[in-house]
Amino acid sequence: MISCNGAQAIFDKVLSGNRITEGDALTLFEKVDIITLGSVADSIRFRLHPEKIVTYIVDRNINYTNACVTLCKFCAFYRTVNDSEAYTLSKEELYEKIDETIKLGGVQILLQGGHHPHYKLDWYEDLLRFIKDNFKIHIHGFSPPEIDHFARINKISLKEVISRLKEAGLDTIPGGGAEILVDSVRNKISPYKCTADDWLTVMRTAHKLGMKTTCTMVYGHVETFADRVEHLRRLRQLQDETGGFTAFIAWSMQPKNTELANMPETCGFEYLRTLAISRMYLDNIPNIQSSWVTQGDKIGQMALRYGANDMGSTMLEENVVSAAGADFRLAETDIRRVIEELDFTPKRRDCYYKILE
Repeated sequence: MISCNGAQAIFDKVLSGNRITEGDALTLFEKVDIITLGSVADSIRFRLHPEKIVTYIVDRNINYTNACVTLCKFCAFYRTVNDSEAYTLSKEELYEKIDETIKLGGVQILLQGGHHPHYKLDWYEDLLRFIKDNFKIHIHGFSPPEIDHFARINKISLKEVISRLKEAGLDTIPGGGAEILVDSVRNKISPYKCTADDWLTVMRTAHKLGMKTTCTMVYGHVETFADRVEHLRRLRQLQDETGGFTAFIAWSMQPKNTELANMPETCGFEYLRTLAISRMYLDNIPNIQSSWVTQGDKIGQMALRYGANDMGSTMLEENVVSAAGADFRLAETDIRRVIEELDFTPKRRDCYYKILE
């Protein structure tokens, strides 16, 4: 590791509000100690969010189906459409889940599922209208690979797909399915999923239609540090173009019960390193979430001093990463405690990062 003095030129840039390069970011990944990275990222976080507030949202992840044709090697959740364990939630089941969420103070549902080979776009429009007809709740739904899949099986444009979903009740789009936005990586871990360009095109189209989205990174599999930097570069470039990303979320791949189960899990230090560098590099994305659901409460708490200003979701329900062995759970009281232990004030928010309290 190089000393702080050896990286001083990079830190001078970022601390003075200037943009760091891809070469700078790679140097930070390869050569700078984690304590120094955390200190600088914490300074950037407070420059962007000077108030001592950490936000979170009360919501529920609802996976409407696990039937999927993409067969991603890192996924333990999916089943093929004819598998005995394949399911699609009924409207009655969906109603019960959303009703319970609202009674617990929830303001949003994250609606995602597998790439079902048979459902056409009108099925999803009906699903959205059913929710909006029965509940006043924000729908954060359908990741870019799902939307790309809808366009392909319906043989219509992305613009038409997103416009119709928006008209039916879709409010914002989550950043899932980004993994690493480098096709040489995607071809190894998710060869049947949309390309990096496809993912970005979905987000660009949504932003131009006036929708906000989040963006993500899943690291810790076959990618290199240079691949992580390229991923961040492409996110920053699109944000320069559209300004449509509200937040960035990074988490480590969870290999248990997947085709990549023999790969070693990355440690919490690697998460904090990646988070801190992301905060420094993504100078145009306002919010960064802590991924306590994959890291646990202690590392999730440390993330608040490594660039994160938000604790993400209470996740009243989560099925995808838990299928791969990540079984961390925090009640809302625990999330508030974790925040308060670092002398921050916890505040509930909505999907647009507007404080609700």
